[in-house]
Amino acid sequence: MAGTVFLILLVLAVVGYVAGLIRARRVRGTAYRDFHSLPFYHGLNIAIWTGIPALIIVLFWLLFQGAAVDRIILDSMGNAAAGLDTAQKALLLSEIKQVAAGRIFREPSGDVAAAAEFYKAVIANAQWAMLVVAVSVALVGLGLGYKLISVRYRARHSVERSLNAFMLFCSVVAIATTAGIVTSLLYEAYQFFSRVPAHEFFFGLNWEPQIPMREDQVAGAGAFGAVPVFLGTLVIAVIAMAVATPIGLFSAVYLTEFSSERVRAVVKPLLEILAGIPTVVYGFFAVLTVAPALRSLGDWLGFGVSPNAALVAGGVMGIMLIPFISSLSDDALTAVPRSVRDGSLALGATKGETIRKVLLPAALPGIVGGVLLALSRAIGETMIVVMAAGLIATMNVNPLQSVTTVTVQIVTLLIGDTSFDNPKTLAAFALGLVLFVITLALNVVALRIVRKYREQY
Repeated sequence: MAGTVFLILLVLAVVGYVAGLIRARRVRGTAYRDFHSLPFYHGLNIAIWTGIPALIIVLFWLLFQGAAVDRIILDSMGNAAAGLDTAQKALLLSEIKQVAAGRIFREPSGDVAAAAEFYKAVIANAQWAMLVVAVSVALVGLGLGYKLISVRYRARHSVERSLNAFMLFCSVVAIATTAGIVTSLLYEAYQFFSRVPAHEFFFGLNWEPQIPMREDQVAGAGAFGAVPVFLGTLVIAVIAMAVATPIGLFSAVYLTEFSSERVRAVVKPLLEILAGIPTVVYGFFAVLTVAPALRSLGDWLGFGVSPNAALVAGGVMGIMLIPFISSLSDDALTAVPRSVRDGSLALGATKGETIRKVLLPAALPGIVGGVLLALSRAIGETMIVVMAAGLIATMNVNPLQSVTTVTVQIVTLLIGDTSFDNPKTLAAFALGLVLFVITLALNVVALRIVRKYREQY
């Protein structure tokens, strides 16, 4: 029914736009000088009045309909639901909804069957009521907007105010979403640190986030020292940046200073294609191609290579980060005026000396900013390290051995049916909070470097 309501509102908005456009042209007639707004704005104003208020009502209706219907169903059951706690009520409502949908796995009781029939009736009535209210509001808006069309009516101002309100709403949604993410991370991390000491998490050397499943279980007491996890993240990030930084920087220098326009037109889009490849494809490439090749090379040279070597995940991640550094470095080098290059060459400097002593220092803020942004992406990357890195946290910096990262552990901890009120699951939020703080700090540092050392030409 919601899809039908949205479609009807869209049709009414289009009808309102066309009707407003026709009426505005008729009212304008030959009075071009006195007519304040173009007919386009009158039609758009009616479309906004028709669709937006009704759409807001529908969204709020759908937001609160479920809770209201659940409350009505529980009240209708009387004593059958009076003595139940919150979990039992949720289970009862789930059974009623399953029966109402026809997904019956066992014969329901009489109360549940009756509640299911009542639930279907309530939902049907609520949906029809939503349709009637939404269409009524849309028709009222269409009529008011149509009636307001006149020679001096400021339709353009009304449309601009509506657009300003929409942009303000989008800004508020973005800010509220960020605040909600930060608040949820802080709350869940606080729950974790109320169970696990902070010094153990930040300075402990043993990461075994297991919990006993039974009261008499001896094993699985749990150890939440996150230093090995942070060390593994650092190892893979360093490997990735060691691959991405020189290749990205040198490719930017070549494309800016040495390549012809024909070569640049071909090579630059090919480099930027790497940024559009899904990370899961990089993960498959690491697991199916790079890892076997590295193990074969290790066997041929006579040393062992782990199936989940850090070098594999870090190297493939570095390939993914090349376009980030290359593109930002290319933009920074291109922004340096041609007169600076010509002045250096005119003073007798060679091409290489001009690049090393003039162009790179002038473009350094943009280059450093790009490197730091790529580093934050490397620290927060998930799919590649989940598929190609190890799962066991070890105090190891050998790139040929397996390590684990923060993102791998977050995915591992949140997989399964473990409840959200135990340290094992809450540890994922503590790791996520640390990852969020690190990436935020790197982005802030990058922006500050760019702003502080940016040269104005």
